[in-house]
Amino acid sequence: MRIALVPLDERPVNVDLPRQVAAIAGAELLLPPAEAMPDFRTPADVRALHGWLRDLAAASGPEQADRLVVCVDTLVHGGIIPARITTDSTTAALQRLDLLREIATIAPGLRITAASLIMRASDSYSAVEEPEYWSRYGRELHALGAALHHELEADVTGGEAAAGTPATAVPDDVRSDFERRRLRNHTINLAALALHEEGIVETLTLTADDTAPYSAGSAEQVWLRHWARALPHGRDVLMYPGADEVGAVLVARALASGVGVPVWRIACGEADGLARVPNFENAPLVDSLTRQIVASGGRVAEDGEHADMVVVAHAPDPARGDFFGSRPASDAVATEATVEAVRAALDTGAIVALADVRFSNGGDPELVDRLADEGLLLRLASYGGWNTAGNSIGGAVAQAAALWAGRALGTADEAALRAALLTRILDDRAYQSGTRLAMHGAEFGGSIGPVEPAAEAAAIARITRELRAYLERILPADESWSLDAVTLPWHRSFEIGVEVNAR
Repeated sequence: MRIALVPLDERPVNVDLPRQVAAIAGAELLLPPAEAMPDFRTPADVRALHGWLRDLAAASGPEQADRLVVCVDTLVHGGIIPARITTDSTTAALQRLDLLREIATIAPGLRITAASLIMRASDSYSAVEEPEYWSRYGRELHALGAALHHELEADVTGGEAAAGTPATAVPDDVRSDFERRRLRNHTINLAALALHEEGIVETLTLTADDTAPYSAGSAEQVWLRHWARALPHGRDVLMYPGADEVGAVLVARALASGVGVPVWRIACGEADGLARVPNFENAPLVDSLTRQIVASGGRVAEDGEHADMVVVAHAPDPARGDFFGSRPASDAVATEATVEAVRAALDTGAIVALADVRFSNGGDPELVDRLADEGLLLRLASYGGWNTAGNSIGGAVAQAAALWAGRALGTADEAALRAALLTRILDDRAYQSGTRLAMHGAEFGGSIGPVEPAAEAAAIARITRELRAYLERILPADESWSLDAVTLPWHRSFEIGVEVNAR
């Protein structure tokens, strides 16, 4: 199978992870040329990107793609960060989205899957990934979205809003700039619903990027759900928390579409764990797990039904711990419960994925190290413990689903599976909740970045050294893998690129 992908941006989680997912099933992933891709705050070359898509649609014979997965934010705005900061008009954005209708005309047999984000409003004063005014008004804009959501709810219920709208805390020009951009992006999401209803887009996901139960993004989901209910095919639209994992999940869906529907079971060691709402999300964990499974082409087993696959969730920390700039404490009881859940799942012979969503921005060190010591870690098909719960769940589910599809097709690549698993363990556990925190003060100057070139080189050297040591620690005696490259794709501490290869 040949799957073409327009990624959300150029970072490894949006390019390398989907490529690994395709490789696990023995498929080929086609990506836009590097010069057409975004570069952090610099938008993609949309004209070049559209040209690549037109050429792809017009290809014939062995050059044809079987499926097309499109991240709308890149197609229309130039990437996830440009979607938050560019000032292109709504008219220009809609014209760019209309390329999908053109592609469907050029290649009527090409099945198109699209993903579009509901824009976040970060509860911070960091303008690294936001408009410059975020450094002064970011938290006020986040609070404004929450207050407006409360007012919307009061309109629907006939009650009173929980608090007055804090509009006076934000100057009119700032509020206007931000809300007009939200309105533009919301219009694109509505237009994507129409493309799905027309049949241009076979599968559509509308995922919420870093949100909260009461927020601007959650309010927009209310309106989008209304139209999804109103449209005859709207109930097929998938809406759930997530962002950077969406490309990998939809590549997995494309792989499964040629085989069937894998049946999953959800397991959690803590009795109330699935009911908890993770950080940066607006739905209980069980809902996010279920929706990610469906997005990847699978379904959750009925009671008593045999399951091909199991996703074990290491449930969110009730204290809402976060490895970004802090070191939350593991819980021995929760760790033991998850270890036993993993062991029980593996003993069934099913394909097992582990969604380590205990903490944000890094895997639980106690859990991962314990699994390694027990000889269970590398028996997993996949692992995810990075950034938000949606990111972790999606990456783990996608890799496991790709294995299922590859085995069903007889094309599974077990070496690619191992490389993907080791990549996530090194990134999510060894780096995110280990080396990165140890380096936060000295090498990274106590901030997310960016770092100067000399400091970056020194940081990469230390990261490489420590991750190689961790890799040697967890590998069994009969396996030999090397860590051949480490990169800081956005020249900051928050994310890394990791390349591992069998020796």
